[in-house]
Amino acid sequence: MTHQEKARQNFLNGYNCAQAVFCAFCDVTGMDEREALRLSSSFGGGMGRLREVCGAVSGMFMAAGLLYGYDDLEDKSLKAAHYARIQELAARFSSQEKSLICRELLGLTETHSAPEPSDRTQEYYQSRPCPRIVETAARILDKYIEENPVPKR
Repeated sequence: MTHQEKARQNFLNGYNCAQAVFCAFCDVTGMDEREALRLSSSFGGGMGRLREVCGAVSGMFMAAGLLYGYDDLEDKSLKAAHYARIQELAARFSSQEKSLICRELLGLTETHSAPEPSDRTQEYYQSRPCPRIVETAARILDKYIEENPVPKR
């Protein structure tokens, strides 16, 4: 199963967009799936249903952080290089999906939603672009990894 297919299936199984994307890459990041699910659980619905940055984007960024992120506070060039990488991933996503913002992607006018998640019904899945969006994020990260091999640590 590809990362795109895994992300889509994760979402259709009931995980939020951030969990769907981030956990699709556990085979590459080496992160335990249960830990990855818990770590990314806060970012669904545009960060806790605040409808801000899309969860699929957050999941993509978290995976990129594990793969390429920095931990040396003395080398500011590493931080700058990582932020440039994240901006590039964001630009790739925006060019395909036209926004990074959850509410814009969903066509919502409200600035946030009630904390209770929507029931995952057939109507829910038909009304949401999220399955396609999590695939987009996974495809973008896969392409980035192909173009930029993950450094050995």
